Amino acid sequence: MAKLVIVESPAKAKTIKKYLGKDYEVIASMGHIRDLPKTLLGVDVEKGFRPRYVDIPGKTALIRQLKTAAANSEQVYLATDPDREGEAISWHLAMLLGIPVNEKNRITFNEITHSGVTAGMAAPRTLDMNLVNAQQARRILDRIVGYKLSPFLWKKVRKGLSAGRVQSATVSLVVSREREIRAFVSEEYWTLDGLFSVTEKGRTFPAKFYGTADNKIRIVDKQQADAILAELENATYVAQNVKTGTRRVAPAPPFTTSTMQQEANRKLNFSSRRTMKAAQELYEGIELENIGAMGLITYMRTDSLRISDEARAAGNEYIRNTYGAEYLPSRARVFKQKGNAQDAHEAIRPSVPSLTPEQVKNSLSSDQYRLYKLIWERFTASLMADQIQNTCQVDIAVDKYIFKASGYTVKFDGHTVLYVEGKDEKDDENKPLPVIKQGDTLFCRELGGNQHFTQPPARYTEATLIKTMEENGIGRPSTYAPTVSTVLARDYVEREGKAIKPTNLGEVVTDLMEKQFPEIVDLDFTAHMEKQLDGVENGKADWVAVLDKFYGGFARTLKNAESDLERVKVPEIESDEVCEICGRRMVVKTGRYGKFLACPGYPECKNTKRIVETAPGTCPKCGNALVAKKSRGGRKFFGCSHYPKCDFATWNEPSGEVCPQCGKTLFRKKGKNGGLVCQTEGCNYQK
Repeated sequence: MAKLVIVESPAKAKTIKKYLGKDYEVIASMGHIRDLPKTLLGVDVEKGFRPRYVDIPGKTALIRQLKTAAANSEQVYLATDPDREGEAISWHLAMLLGIPVNEKNRITFNEITHSGVTAGMAAPRTLDMNLVNAQQARRILDRIVGYKLSPFLWKKVRKGLSAGRVQSATVSLVVSREREIRAFVSEEYWTLDGLFSVTEKGRTFPAKFYGTADNKIRIVDKQQADAILAELENATYVAQNVKTGTRRVAPAPPFTTSTMQQEANRKLNFSSRRTMKAAQELYEGIELENIGAMGLITYMRTDSLRISDEARAAGNEYIRNTYGAEYLPSRARVFKQKGNAQDAHEAIRPSVPSLTPEQVKNSLSSDQYRLYKLIWERFTASLMADQIQNTCQVDIAVDKYIFKASGYTVKFDGHTVLYVEGKDEKDDENKPLPVIKQGDTLFCRELGGNQHFTQPPARYTEATLIKTMEENGIGRPSTYAPTVSTVLARDYVEREGKAIKPTNLGEVVTDLMEKQFPEIVDLDFTAHMEKQLDGVENGKADWVAVLDKFYGGFARTLKNAESDLERVKVPEIESDEVCEICGRRMVVKTGRYGKFLACPGYPECKNTKRIVETAPGTCPKCGNALVAKKSRGGRKFFGCSHYPKCDFATWNEPSGEVCPQCGKTLFRKKGKNGGLVCQTEGCNYQK
């Protein structure tokens, strides 16, 4: 009789089957096979929060297959993902198949490689009921909040709304940032910026006005700026306090789930959902040319910065052979873990560090390749030596005033030869300075005043929102991506370019939640609840007691809110479109397929229209207007307004400029090497 191994996905099953051979049958459960019922609460809150699990609809045939395979197998191994969710799926499988929970049949794989699978199979253990109970507690807690609060929102705001412990706190973050932006009062200030050189025609370098030697001067208006500029006419500029030194810049640590999602958003413009989809595929296994099926990265849901000694040794060997021993640090670098890190798995890294992105490129999709390259470069660079910079700071004296300049040159590139971490905001890094000596008289080549205004805090991008969620303890690695996807799908927040801002609906619901259920949107409460769930996982807290402590206050608050609160109206956004039937200004509504225009006179007038976002320029195929559209995945693209008669479509944004060769619209090419390009057939103009 063969031995049965049950995993979660078919891709993972295929890869593991390759390593285990003919003595094993490997079947995928396709995720969860049991869950709480969709149409009922499914939790007996009066009897210890006892859950009622049912077989997931549509999985009857699969469940029958699993039961038959288990009955005909010598041994059943439960090999679902190595986290809370995976442990719970294994427990549900054990319950369904009649397998004792104290039997050593639970195996986990940190990486789907030959060595990873062999190590996992060699160390079967019993089910970890602390992990199972932590997942049960989270699932029941979120079911109670969602099942009880959602109908409340239907009554008081609008049908079809949902609430959730983590999603409501996340929306609250976005709303709070928008309130900060609205409350911000901009203040004028000026800077005096100069370009200097050591010789009359030498290379210029920038310097900024500081003030006097004793005090920094803040220039508040043009009159003050002009007065200082007048004093500096025909002045002599002398280099003083020339300070040189060296600075070491350490590499970024290997990826955790959140930092991978942030960097993929910055560098690849991936949403967190898109990132996790590609990461899951890389973990579960890819059919590689001349190699066969194997997982390319370690498990992708982790908050740990730890890496194994074997991976470090393999990475060091690659660095030594490729770049030289001088690119390795004098001693192994160990990154400090965050205080709330669970450290259940290694950091995200390539499962075989010597397998470069170029070696596997032909076997991967575009998303898989780009993400693997990012993970591989980040991991490899984290093992490399520091970059060493020669720094220079100069005070430039002119009468009683001081200008300051600073810069650096790279003495040794170290890890930056391979990888430089992305930034959320524009990085005004200092540029290299020419050789400047103490007492040098400098040439002022350009000097002027520039007006500025203080800026409000920036709206969140997906990268900065996930970073803030992690910093505030909202959710865990496995929940960041689905939470952001949920609040976007529910129309509580929306994208504006890369920025995320709240909708009117999001603000109304957040205001309501803050007044009636402050603990649900309170960041400290949400973070504390995550710590309690971690306590259940670590065996330090009882899951029923955690739920009981929460539910008493929540039930009382809900009862009071239902009786006291009147229905809340969501402000409608009025458009410039006039209803051609009744003459009213149409308003923006949201339906299951997105936003549309509707007459505010409903039900007397039921007129509706699609929202069409026009784009500059004309279609290069037929000359009609261009419109902006969204793909099924939510990506913006541009197409002809006469579709389907004309099928022109492009990801490139129309610029409004015209091609000097053919007179048609030029498009702005996507990517790092972007520029203007003509997309008219037969015209190859690029700018």
